[in-house]
Amino acid sequence: MGVLCSSCWFGISCIRASLLCEFTRGNMLLLPAAALCCLCSALVTMAADLIQDDVTLTRRVNKSVSFSCEKVQQCINIYVYWYQKKDKDTFRVIFDINRNSGKIDKTYSTHPQKDDFSALNTQKGWELEIKTVKEDHSATYYCSCRCDVWTIGPGTKLIVTEQQVVKPVVSMYPAASTGHPEGSSSLLCLASAMVPPLVRFSWKRQKENGLLEELPPTEGEQLELRETECSTAILFIQQHNSTYKYSCYVNHEGGTVEAQTQQASASFGGHSLRSLRRIRW
Repeated sequence: MGVLCSSCWFGISCIRASLLCEFTRGNMLLLPAAALCCLCSALVTMAADLIQDDVTLTRRVNKSVSFSCEKVQQCINIYVYWYQKKDKDTFRVIFDINRNSGKIDKTYSTHPQKDDFSALNTQKGWELEIKTVKEDHSATYYCSCRCDVWTIGPGTKLIVTEQQVVKPVVSMYPAASTGHPEGSSSLLCLASAMVPPLVRFSWKRQKENGLLEELPPTEGEQLELRETECSTAILFIQQHNSTYKYSCYVNHEGGTVEAQTQQASASFGGHSLRSLRRIRW
């Protein structure tokens, strides 16, 4: 799917499906228009290059929190930019952090809460920190830097609440064969009953007596569906790969939960996946 980029006097707007990101010149003074367009495009093509392992972070008011951003050593320059995006709002730059020294530059930032944030040195590198969490800090926080193009991480959502974190219950099922392209099958991975409700899915596969491996890019299409109380990922698999066992991993603030096919079957394009297991850690 492509990215639509259009420039105007005040900035650039890039739209991909329902995801809207707008970077105004006032919010990001150091970047030319072409760089801003590349940064928006990175949401589609480069998001995996920077790692933000935490899908969500849940905190009570007056507690502290910090947001990590890994693989920044691949960046061409030493500055890691941090953005805040609240629901139904646009991206706003907070400031940038020198990844070597931790020095903050916020001279260009117009963010009204920029003084609430600082830099924290950890084993993962310099992180964005909020020492005293407020309710209006609820938002998603993204790190960004320049690699071959401007690159942005997948984001970490801060949830300010008194609720306790609850791990998801994860199950995996063979999907019904009706409507599949010829020679393909699918697996459905369902995550439910989690608090907060946000998760990230990933898949791995394993041949009999073989090593667990990442799915190759050519493995097949993946589709994710999100509802209020559950999230679902569907993996479409070519029939010639039916000798593999597949594992679905659900990354959640409460921990990573796995569900896998217990036994591969040459005919699992239909309804003959005979053994599935559900694990709750």
